[in-house]
Amino acid sequence: MKNPLKNKKVIVFVFIVLLGVSGFIWQNQLGTARTGVTGMNDKASLNDQTIGKDITNRQNDQVPGTSGLGTNTNEAGKGGIEQIVEESTAKNPAAGEPATTTVGQLSNTKRGWGLKRNSKHLQPEMPASIGMELSKYGAYWVGSPDQKIVYLTFDNGYENGFTDDILDALKANSVKAAFFVTGHYLNSQPELIKRMVNEGHLVCNHTDTHPSLPDISDEKIIKELQAVEQDFERITGIKGMKYLRPPKGEYSERTLAVTKELGYYNIFWSLAMVDWVPMPGGSQEAYQSVMDNLHNGAVILLHAVSKDNAEVMDRILKDIEAQGYSFKTLDDLVQQQ
Repeated sequence: MKNPLKNKKVIVFVFIVLLGVSGFIWQNQLGTARTGVTGMNDKASLNDQTIGKDITNRQNDQVPGTSGLGTNTNEAGKGGIEQIVEESTAKNPAAGEPATTTVGQLSNTKRGWGLKRNSKHLQPEMPASIGMELSKYGAYWVGSPDQKIVYLTFDNGYENGFTDDILDALKANSVKAAFFVTGHYLNSQPELIKRMVNEGHLVCNHTDTHPSLPDISDEKIIKELQAVEQDFERITGIKGMKYLRPPKGEYSERTLAVTKELGYYNIFWSLAMVDWVPMPGGSQEAYQSVMDNLHNGAVILLHAVSKDNAEVMDRILKDIEAQGYSFKTLDDLVQQQ
């Protein structure tokens, strides 16, 4: 005869086992539902959702009336002296590298430099928030609106055979300029660098390899700038540099702070054009683009690779002075402020 008590014990045991197994399965499914992938934690899931680029127009601090009009002033350039844009910072700078900073946890929102031209010979408009941030970190883009003074600067990423002609025109008109050079330019054109220095021009830092500074770590920024400083000292015997033009005009609050801590003034611009490629209108277009947009305190950015600029440089210099403007240096700009 079967023992009813024994059968009940077996049933209870089986029930307990089944309850434990089902609970284990339910717990794993719940974990998977929370993270999206078994074994991934909540933090990793959140990071995956936020990593990526999202370039958007600034709605509140947009340069008035730009709407994508104008011409781009970046070497990579397509599209224009345009509205300032922001880039999402969820992506860490220099993936795989430590994103440490010596200046605290500052915003690394990437901003592209852009301005709207006007035909009234007035300074371009600048959103107050942008101007305040630049001033906070000792960055410059324009001089006094009350004085007919302009500041001439050139970007030299590589030599295209026209810098000697530009230097000749500067010398003939007793104008001093600033040349922002890369590591490649320094190492490939030491004689031109020496000539710039000997004739009283400022040789300034445009980084070693021309990266977008918000995309790299603090340590990489330091290496980029120090490499240029060391090459400049080796060629000229002059130690130290103090003016920096961020490649492509791209910057963030973090990069402004890091470079200021290294002793640099970031120098942007208030007048520029697409001159690193041949201009459709040739040298006349280069001339007209400068003369039509002159304004008090203009920081002029030109590219020395331009044949059009070289051909018309003497005329530009003479006619700027004929309109009552004086040329000053970046040293004057910084001291004036």
